[in-house]
Amino acid sequence: MSEKNLLKAERVAYILTELQSRYPEPPIPLDHKDPYTLLVAVLLSAQCTDERVNQVTPALWQLADNPFDMAKQSVEDIKAIIRPCGLSPQKSKAIKKLSEILVAEYDGIVPEDMDTLETLPGVGHKTAGVVMSQAFGVPAFPVDTHIHRLAQRWGLTSGKNVAQTEKDLKRLFAKQYWNDLHLQFIYYGREFCTARGCDGTVCPMCTTCYPNRKKPKVVKKP
Repeated sequence: MSEKNLLKAERVAYILTELQSRYPEPPIPLDHKDPYTLLVAVLLSAQCTDERVNQVTPALWQLADNPFDMAKQSVEDIKAIIRPCGLSPQKSKAIKKLSEILVAEYDGIVPEDMDTLETLPGVGHKTAGVVMSQAFGVPAFPVDTHIHRLAQRWGLTSGKNVAQTEKDLKRLFAKQYWNDLHLQFIYYGREFCTARGCDGTVCPMCTTCYPNRKKPKVVKKP
């Protein structure tokens, strides 16, 4: 690569090639066995690490690993198990309520539809996107604050929020790459471009895309 900052098309091509090379088959980081357990695990991951969620869910699945059984549990029993994930009062209520809705309205089956998923308690746009991509293989590009930060450092968006960043990333990368890219961004960010470990001037991706960048990249917070 030259010592000039890469043009956007060059950055997109380089980032795609680099991520595919480093993480050719990115694994789903949340342990699950079906769409329902993935849905609950993603809900639990809000403001919590995937590692912590994976430590908590085995006990939760022992209590109930399907919406029929979960709907019968008390909020207090659910909350007692998921407390280490944080926000347990809200999350426990959401898990019980969405389970009741799945049983009552969808025969206990997680709907394979983005808009319907977003109507479930505790399920926002990002959570629905993760379920669509990782449980059903439907192209989606869920963007959290981590991906939002990386996309700004790499010059892929100037969006002030995750919604705009998602639109920009979907426009820049072909749909066939979205599901893997969501995970590849996360894995690369954790390994090389962390919030404290890189300010836009340290990691290989940042320094290759912007070799002339002298000052830390100020990220617009969502």
